[in-house]
Amino acid sequence: MAVARARLRRGVNGLAALVAQALQADPYSGDVFIFRSKRKDRLKLLMWDGTGMVLATKWLEAGRFAWPPMRDGVVRLSATQLALLVEGLEWERASPRPVKRPLRVA
Repeated sequence: MAVARARLRRGVNGLAALVAQALQADPYSGDVFIFRSKRKDRLKLLMWDGTGMVLATKWLEAGRFAWPPMRDGVVRLSATQLALLVEGLEWERASPRPVKRPLRVA
């Protein structure tokens, strides 16, 4: 997931161009790109689903999104962490590491 603060007035084309130019990423890769408002109370999610570009917007009536620390504009989150972030919950409580597969006992 790439994250960046952006003017949320931009639509699909403007955000896809921002992904390509500023983040140097492919907006058609299937990755989820999340943009937040300056006040951290609004999000826009941009994603290519294989048939078209999806743009979703969410804002919180009260409170702010728990925003991940950015390193070079990119953050990797699990599906669970992403769901928690979008719900406005503390995403850091979900384990970022995948569970190891158990060894087969002979």
